[in-house]
Amino acid sequence: MTLVETIDLEKGYRVGDMVVPVLKGIDLCIEEGEFVALMGPSGCGKSSLMNILGCLDRPTGGSVILKGENLCTLSDGELARIRRDQIGFIFQSFNLIGRMSNLRNVELPMILQERPPNARRIRARELLEAVGLGHRLEYSPVNLSGGERQRVAIARALANDPMIILADEPTGNLDEKSTCEIMDIMKKLNDDGRTILMVTHDLEMTRYCSRMIQMRDGRVVQEGI
Repeated sequence: MTLVETIDLEKGYRVGDMVVPVLKGIDLCIEEGEFVALMGPSGCGKSSLMNILGCLDRPTGGSVILKGENLCTLSDGELARIRRDQIGFIFQSFNLIGRMSNLRNVELPMILQERPPNARRIRARELLEAVGLGHRLEYSPVNLSGGERQRVAIARALANDPMIILADEPTGNLDEKSTCEIMDIMKKLNDDGRTILMVTHDLEMTRYCSRMIQMRDGRVVQEGI
């Protein structure tokens, strides 16, 4: 079943009196349970596409359909709700809060959902244990290695049981050993039924994926297994 679909998706940014096109008619379908790699050179529009799919930005043309709902017709508040409840984010730079414990970082999305304190602590603990960090619950992220920080970020992305995980260069700041560990975790999540869209520059990462989408100059130029 199709989870995400874009139809003739366009995005342009105004620079002075000009509008610079970044996305130029993207038609794309992501099925439930897929692990899709999004590839392409810098400046090809990958980040703009991810921001729109993640409800962080709006297109200037076309449509984005998430589980049958046209995101382009929704208010900012409705987009924020979908971003909070239905989408998990994993970033290259982790985006963890250093003054909070790992447990608290994973709790944050559930705090925004106003879930009861005991329930969110139990779930955060379970998620950190699932990524091998049950012994680092009260540590600060600043005391962890890069690979461990990304494990915390993965746990946080899963906190609200999202429909889709958007991963933007999740191994870009990691060494080879940590990269393999993180990709093994993500592959297991996908094997368990999670839908993942991952931006990557590393062709080697596509061996973990079920499909690759290649972008160039704001367009999809190739799709394949």
